[in-house]
Amino acid sequence: MPSPLMCQRAKPYLITMVTSAPANQRARQAIRDTWGGEVEVRGLRVMTLFMVGVASDPGLAKLLIEEARERGDLIQGRFLDTYSNLTLKTLSLLGWARRFCPQAHFMAKVDDDVLFNPSALLHFLNRSRNPYEQGDLYLGRVHLHVAPDRDPDGKHYLPSGAYPPSVFPDYCSGTAYVLSRSALLKISLAASASPLSTPLPPEDVFVGLCARTAGVLPSHCPLFSGGPGVPYGRCCYQAMVSIHHVPPREMLHYWADVHISQPCSWLGIRASLGLCKVRAMLGTALGLEQGL
Repeated sequence: MPSPLMCQRAKPYLITMVTSAPANQRARQAIRDTWGGEVEVRGLRVMTLFMVGVASDPGLAKLLIEEARERGDLIQGRFLDTYSNLTLKTLSLLGWARRFCPQAHFMAKVDDDVLFNPSALLHFLNRSRNPYEQGDLYLGRVHLHVAPDRDPDGKHYLPSGAYPPSVFPDYCSGTAYVLSRSALLKISLAASASPLSTPLPPEDVFVGLCARTAGVLPSHCPLFSGGPGVPYGRCCYQAMVSIHHVPPREMLHYWADVHISQPCSWLGIRASLGLCKVRAMLGTALGLEQGL
């Protein structure tokens, strides 16, 4: 497991915490071989770490120990790594980042099937005359007026006894979002003080609830893809901060293609972004998006 002093030594401007399942070694390696392998972006230090839980299979647990020893970038929480414990995983990574990496200006939380673009993110964050780091930033693809799932057979079933209101507060998609240093501190403290009811709300909803308690509002950014996948387009992928549903092989291919080519022009990026979004919306309408 990484040393608690790792952040003190590296002093990252941006730390990216990737939630990953123990069995997803190929996904982690693809990230290391692409965007997660970067240590400096736009002249700023960046760092990527992986958050996992405890593997139920002894053989897998042994492989995880070997990977952690070899790579030094795995953080393991004290919970069984299951889908129902994703909220605990997010709680753990927020607490780790707050405790051991308080000097980072920003923290990104990213799923391990997301093609993340630190360069596009830092360009977006630092293009303002008033840098986002000075305030409480909770940035991503914002979901509005989402109702709890009251179906007992539903994947995200949440009975009214556990959460009485008819809608959730607005929140960022859990596939990828970014917190400024002050927002991380406030949301993490609110999360650690929050009662953990059973069943727990989905992890991104839970973060949204804690953000509301902490007085931090979500900010929408169209450069985060959220749930639906985005069809590949080189100029589009150069500009997007996050693309969801990208398998390891495609991640390696897309990253290489984007970076061996010349940067797209402003006009090329604008046109490609529009085309990608139209194709993504059509895919959603026709039920063609991956993994949903």
